[in-house]
Amino acid sequence: MMAEVAFHTGVEDKLAYACRLLRKAYRQGARVVVGGASPLLQQLDLALWTFEPQEFVPHLRLAAGRSPTAAQARTPVWLIEAGVQPPSHEVLVNLGPERMAGDAAFRRIIEIVSRTPDDVAGGRRRWKQYEAEGWSITHHPAGGQG
Repeated sequence: MMAEVAFHTGVEDKLAYACRLLRKAYRQGARVVVGGASPLLQQLDLALWTFEPQEFVPHLRLAAGRSPTAAQARTPVWLIEAGVQPPSHEVLVNLGPERMAGDAAFRRIIEIVSRTPDDVAGGRRRWKQYEAEGWSITHHPAGGQG
């Protein structure tokens, strides 16, 4: 059985949106893997510390070639670069321009697509790939627009 893919499109601020989504997932007890380009993951790492003054979303950022300690492995939100083995396969949030290797192992995939032309084009390309493979796709336009 293929996972469900949820596209969140037309997002004004990808980092702020990801922070709110990850906070919600953390509060619900989900284990989430976030993939994307290294500079964006670095920005998200910082944003998760600062987006709300009284809140913290426990997370871990791992670069390719690094392994977590046993204590780190229990962290609910992982920010990973290509080549890092995910700790779980519950939820994958993709912030990158391409699909992540191994995404078929996840139960749920969330694609966050901003309004920039490159991001929109990448989102459409990924949507067509998922569709061609028979994935169940849901669409969540930001602000009610699509």
